[in-house]
Order: sequence, then C-alpha cells, then structure tokens
Amino acid sequence: MRFLAVIITGLAVLAPAAHLLSLPNKIGMGKADYFVAQRAYAGWWIVGLMLPLAFLANIGNAAALKADGPAMTLSIAAAVLIVVNLVIFMIFTRPANAATKNWTVQPEHWEGLRRQWEYSHAANAAVTFLAFCCATLASIR
Repeated sequence: MRFLAVIITGLAVLAPAAHLLSLPNKIGMGKADYFVAQRAYAGWWIVGLMLPLAFLANIGNAAALKADGPAMTLSIAAAVLIVVNLVIFMIFTRPANAATKNWTVQPEHWEGLRRQWEYSHAANAAVTFLAFCCATLASIR
C-alpha cells in the first residue's frame, strides 16, 4: 500500500507541476496566443482522475499504518491535502473553465479568468507536492 500511495500521489503531482512550470511563459501572453496555448490541455481531465485515486491510496495506507501513529498521520495529511487540491479546483479552476467553455470562448474579462486559472493551478502544484512529500515520508518511516 505504501508504494501505491507514493506512486499514485506522485502521478497526481505531474499535471499541476506542468501548469506551474508553464505559468511564467503564459501569464503575459496576449489573448489570441493564450487561448491557443490553452488548447494544449484538451483531454487533460483524465489526469485529474489521479486525485481520487491518490486520496483512496493514502486513506488505505493510513489504515494499513494504524500501528505507526506518525506514519498514519502523514498518510492522513496526504489525503487531506488531496482534498484541498479538489476544493481549490472547484472554487477557482472549474469556474474559469466553465466561463470560457474550457478556453474555447473568449469573454471580455478573460484576463481575470486567466489569473484565477493559472494561480489556482500554482496553488494546487504546491498542495499536491506537499501531499506527495507526506505520502513519501509515511512510506519511509
């Protein structure tokens, strides 16, 4: 279970990390270029399926580690951080996706939506990386 928790949580970090790494290049783009760049993410919803799997793997790992209090706590922390990722997505990212119909419609207030989308992904990169750190620490205790 430890291995699965680490691997699946590690996979969950990949998409937010990619968004974070692209942020400096995209945040200053003009409207036309930005909307073209956003099309590169078509179909990335499937990567989001790693999040519920990471949550379940870390909950399973916590149950398996109940005899080791600190390791169990780290696994629970990883699961909670995955939930935080999902909350950030639902509050900030999803509304930007909806307002732009997944970046196929260019509303007048697109720059605010861009900031909301980009920075919510940056926050999720940090949160998911912390979840990965917790899952890893739980597995090596």
